[in-house]
Amino acid sequence: MKLKDWIILLVIAAVIAAFMFIPGFKTGYENLNASHGMWMSFVKFALLSTFGESLALRIKTGNYNRKGFGLIPRAIVWGFLGFTIKMAFVIFASGTPILLTYLGLENAQTALATGFSWTALLVAFSISTAMNLTYAPVMMTTHKVTDTHISQTGGSIGGLFSPINVRKIFRELDWDTQWNFVFKKTIPFFWIPAHTITFLLPPDYQVLFAAALGVALGVILSFATQKKETPA
Repeated sequence: MKLKDWIILLVIAAVIAAFMFIPGFKTGYENLNASHGMWMSFVKFALLSTFGESLALRIKTGNYNRKGFGLIPRAIVWGFLGFTIKMAFVIFASGTPILLTYLGLENAQTALATGFSWTALLVAFSISTAMNLTYAPVMMTTHKVTDTHISQTGGSIGGLFSPINVRKIFRELDWDTQWNFVFKKTIPFFWIPAHTITFLLPPDYQVLFAAALGVALGVILSFATQKKETPA
């Protein structure tokens, strides 16, 4: 391991320690999340998912960043995707229990608030499944398009805000990887189980767990993007 790896590990350990041993730190975070949930989602995913992509680059090339990688543009994109992820959590966590009640599952709307039960597990699994089978593929494809655009424009901030040739990028996307890996493997075998756990947790811990998943999300989608690239 290099010095920069140890520095990153120390920073991560310091943040975890702050949550565990400094009550004011954790309370302040929870208060910010409660009063500014959307913006906190922007910050979480801008930092953590971008770190996940940098971590994937480190694993593949030995470096956390490189020319043309576009660290800041990726963070901006992840921040805005974080907005939509927060929206999806709110919409599906609210709407899916109502649908289950309509379909005849009693207590679906209160199951998650009364502790673990088989009903709560079914509700959490249903929320996760509904979200990951409808919203997730759109979000993942959007990420793929913006990621390609960032690469094609040299990783610059100005390039990020230049017009995106969506039609051209769609024709050139590696749909084999997108379908057979990102959709067919990560959604059923990772994201649906992971988000089932997320929705079983108390609200305060859902935020922390979702933030941790943001790193995994960045790593997984970055590996899919870089799968056929030759390390520089």
